[in-house]
Amino acid sequence: MEIRTMPTRNVVLTDHQAELVDTLVRTGRYQNASEVLREGLRLVEQHAAEDAARLEALKKAAETGWNDIAAGRYTDVADEGLDDFIGALGEQAADRLHARH
Repeated sequence: MEIRTMPTRNVVLTDHQAELVDTLVRTGRYQNASEVLREGLRLVEQHAAEDAARLEALKKAAETGWNDIAAGRYTDVADEGLDDFIGALGEQAADRLHARH
């Protein structure tokens, strides 16, 4: 049987954070402060991955948009018709969303 030790760190928490950790442990949601902090780090990691995925999607959408403009695939909308045009796009998006479900 291999015994593995985990690295330890000293961290400084605000009074509010320390009370939150204590409350989460006291209520039984977590067994100890380390579990609370590991869960917090998992959430930070998850959020970072989600942010990276959103950024990549935005970059791809921007590239598609610029390529469409360069190829002449766009609609020129006058300022006074912009609100109606955007509203129609929203309706199309809602229709597509409902069609998927």
